[in-house]
Amino acid sequence: MKKKLPLLLRILVAIILIQTLRFKFTAHPDSVYIFTKVGLEPYGRIGTGITELIAGILLLIPKTAWVGAMLTLGIIGGAIMMHITKLGLEVNNDGGVLFITAVITFLLSAVILWTKRKEVKFF
Repeated sequence: MKKKLPLLLRILVAIILIQTLRFKFTAHPDSVYIFTKVGLEPYGRIGTGITELIAGILLLIPKTAWVGAMLTLGIIGGAIMMHITKLGLEVNNDGGVLFITAVITFLLSAVILWTKRKEVKFF
């Protein structure tokens, strides 16, 4: 269980990150709306997508999972702050799903980083 749960968490966070890429890279209207509202369209949308792709890949590699978790904390921390300050908790009548997903992803990434803390030299 000690090995399977961290792996499951890493896979789950990677799936969450990677599944959002189709919205960012295809310029889905919801994604364009969000990044326009925060003043980062189109470069922020594409840059965030690339960074999320890198984080997702890093999470799946055991030796770099801690780097992926830290990167995810930064990305998703920024998303949470944008929801709190500019977007609101509910975006385009989504019932808060994007915000809740961001919070869950943030918390799971923190757990992953905690489980990998011995591999991080500066902790």
